[in-house]
Amino acid sequence: MATRSFIGNVNAPDFPQGLDWLNTDRPLSLQDLRGKIVILDFWTYC
Repeated sequence: MATRSFIGNVNAPDFPQGLDWLNTDRPLSLQDLRGKIVILDFWTYC
């Protein structure tokens, strides 16, 4: 199976302004999360 090589960095865009945040006293930015382990929990009500 062939493997691909990805060269370079891709920077994620920062979070949009005006989001509702849970369990934090202020909005977060990617800079606040740099070097930390982040768990994403995707959920919905059906």
